[in-house]
Amino acid sequence: MSETENVTAAVEPYVINSYGVSNELLSEGAALVRESGLRHVAFIMDGNGRWATARGLPRESGHKEGMVSFEQVAEYCADIGIRYVTVYAFSTENWKRPKHEVNAILMILRRYLKRAMKLIDQKRVHFVVIGDISPFDEKTQQLIRDLDEKSACYDRVLNIALNYGGRAELVHAMNEAVREKAEQGVSSAESMLLGMGELLTEDDIERHLYTYPCPPPDMIVRTAGDKRLSNFLLWQSSYSELIFSPVLWPDYRQGDVNDSIRDFLSRQRRYGGVESTVGVK
Repeated sequence: MSETENVTAAVEPYVINSYGVSNELLSEGAALVRESGLRHVAFIMDGNGRWATARGLPRESGHKEGMVSFEQVAEYCADIGIRYVTVYAFSTENWKRPKHEVNAILMILRRYLKRAMKLIDQKRVHFVVIGDISPFDEKTQQLIRDLDEKSACYDRVLNIALNYGGRAELVHAMNEAVREKAEQGVSSAESMLLGMGELLTEDDIERHLYTYPCPPPDMIVRTAGDKRLSNFLLWQSSYSELIFSPVLWPDYRQGDVNDSIRDFLSRQRRYGGVESTVGVK
């Protein structure tokens, strides 16, 4: 069994439900997850600014309300049995936004990371920040490292994509893979090609993705109606089902997660073959 396959082994289910979700909704969500076989769900959390603008509020208010949705949705996914959740919190392109908005987003995220540190044993999830954290101050970088290390004992995984870009991730993975080859005694690309027949394999690249060893997402949900990946999980999304919800992220809640899973269940997944399968059974 490979390392990636091993991390998908069954774990003991648990329910935290600190937001008071009804037992009926939880049972419904858990049944949908069992039927679908979902292991990994990713979210492109879009629509915060539009939510605020529609209410005559500053865009920063939308990001604050979006954090509420994020915390509730992430916990709910774990409660109904989804082992891996990845959220697109701040992209490499988001630095192009107005400085005051960038500062507000980063302040909200830092506050969340500090709060998460205090709630590790309550949330019982492994918090992992994926992306290039080098632009952040050393205090924030240390907080990210500490949060990862101190929560690593838990089986559920919450990947928070922060200063993340899919293209940048691939460049990082390939550079690390080449560096690994060099450390193994292969001194140049030319000698690799001559001596090994190929420069890199898919496994070489996958081992150095930010999300490794998580399995690829079965389903990627994008809220607010736009239908694109926006540089998110470009390698991992090869066979992900893409679910586009019209709901703005600050309004997206636990019941919307169930609706997205129903949409997923309606899909026929062929993985390039002829025989179709429903869900990931």
